[in-house]
Amino acid sequence: MVSLTINSRIAAIDVGNDSLKAIFGEMDTEFTIPNVIARDVKDRPIIGIEDLDSQDPLEGIHIKVHSPTLKDNNAIYRVGHLATKSNNSTELDPGSSKSEEDQTLVMLFAAIALDAVRDENKQVFKRNNNVIDTNYTLGTGLPLREVKDGKDVGYRSSLLSSVHQVEFLVTPKYQGIKVNIKFDEVKVYPEGFAAFINLVMDKNLNITNKDLIDKRILIQDIGGLSTDVAVIKNRKVDDDKAQGFNLGVSESLEAIREEIRSRHGVELDSRRDVVDIITKKHDRNHIMVKGSRTSVHDIVDRILLELAKKQYRHLRNTWQKNSQTEIGFFIGGGSIILKDYLKTLNNNLDGYNIDFFEDEKESIWMMANAYYKLIMDYSKRNNKKEAKKEEHKFVKNK
Repeated sequence: MVSLTINSRIAAIDVGNDSLKAIFGEMDTEFTIPNVIARDVKDRPIIGIEDLDSQDPLEGIHIKVHSPTLKDNNAIYRVGHLATKSNNSTELDPGSSKSEEDQTLVMLFAAIALDAVRDENKQVFKRNNNVIDTNYTLGTGLPLREVKDGKDVGYRSSLLSSVHQVEFLVTPKYQGIKVNIKFDEVKVYPEGFAAFINLVMDKNLNITNKDLIDKRILIQDIGGLSTDVAVIKNRKVDDDKAQGFNLGVSESLEAIREEIRSRHGVELDSRRDVVDIITKKHDRNHIMVKGSRTSVHDIVDRILLELAKKQYRHLRNTWQKNSQTEIGFFIGGGSIILKDYLKTLNNNLDGYNIDFFEDEKESIWMMANAYYKLIMDYSKRNNKKEAKKEEHKFVKNK
């Protein structure tokens, strides 16, 4: 019997416009990080430096990133929650290509380094003093329109062709540790296809939704910066019908944030704060103004209804061109924000057979879960092939 040592750790990462969602290993680790970065200096000032290591590393990600794939190599960043508190923080802009932005890579490398450096992985990767050498098998994705333009090829190649390094600077628990990231394999999936996989299959890629598997389906994925509409026919994405639009929720969130600032004098740190206000379970659409609970319902309703109407027009146009569609699904973080508005519009107008995910976590984590299923399946099949090769060699040598 031949035993194979597999040192490559599975990573499934969805770098969403609002936040990054990541799943690692045998689903033993998962976390989310707001997709916000801010350029910084090496020795960021910190109050209570002696208490730094008692804090959560995810709340204080401060890193230097070295990678030939970056336009701005060796830059220092605050990432995620820490970046939202900076006055020079950047979020992805409408019209930008995820595959061509440094921000996407910085977020991706930061997430992998945060997994690699965990104490639980001391036995997984080689450590020499404060340097960790890692190997990952990555499943990730890009919007349909970028895949249609062939941008997935260059993106995958840039990740595979180099070793990328993340150095933790003033980060709780991990100061001074460097993580070298090498990818053994990278699979870049179109986001619409990934959503379909997640709709109909379990984590072992067994069909769990037989009613859906052979139906004609529209999947409208509303993100922060863009919306992708995938047309599923014969169990695959119809490339000719797939469309992408530079229409997400970010601009509307920014408009709400700006109107709250101008009308109530309340400065919200980021779009993430706006999302919290409009999705929280209790006291939704309320803020505190000078210590008084104040409704911003009129601002939120007006701006989000306008966006929902635009999204509904895209649904209607796509459905008319694909008249034999049987069901349409709204997914993604944006669908959670717009769900009530879209349902009302649909009830009052065309009455299409549309559906949403009532479980918010399932909708938000749909892409990461799909990438995990796909990359885990690839890894298992690849390991079986390698095991057979080794066994063949062993028998031959005997």
